[in-house]
Amino acid sequence: MRFEKLLQHVQRAEQRVELRALHTETQWTTLKQAWRAGWTPGRIVIAGIVSGFLVGRAEPLRALTGARWMQMFSAVSSLLATAQAAAAAEQAEQAADTAQDVQDQAEGMVDGATDEEPRVDQAFEEDDIVVTAPRPAEAATELSER
Repeated sequence: MRFEKLLQHVQRAEQRVELRALHTETQWTTLKQAWRAGWTPGRIVIAGIVSGFLVGRAEPLRALTGARWMQMFSAVSSLLATAQAAAAAEQAEQAADTAQDVQDQAEGMVDGATDEEPRVDQAFEEDDIVVTAPRPAEAATELSER
């Protein structure tokens, strides 16, 4: 085969791939629309009833004895405590960043103040709110005690 013929063969193959990709995308969009249209409220309720019946029929709670219940409860509670502590740490970090920004603004006002300019305590308007954030450890402790 000559080079030009090979080049034409490759170009035709690329066009076929593009057409098939476009066809696949169209089919996928049609499937998504049909799937969403098929889930009417009545069908959702029926699916819930059927799945609840099948799960109840399997009796998965039979395997959970008293010790297993306690083990599951402690695992779930530790998972929730960990998630709550992580959220508290994130909130404390954001509060510390906000406090640092406010402190930097205040220091900028003190550095820029002269005799002609208003003093720092006069520079704040009534609408300005000064935020003082707790230290990260205090914030995490407060949230974990709730």
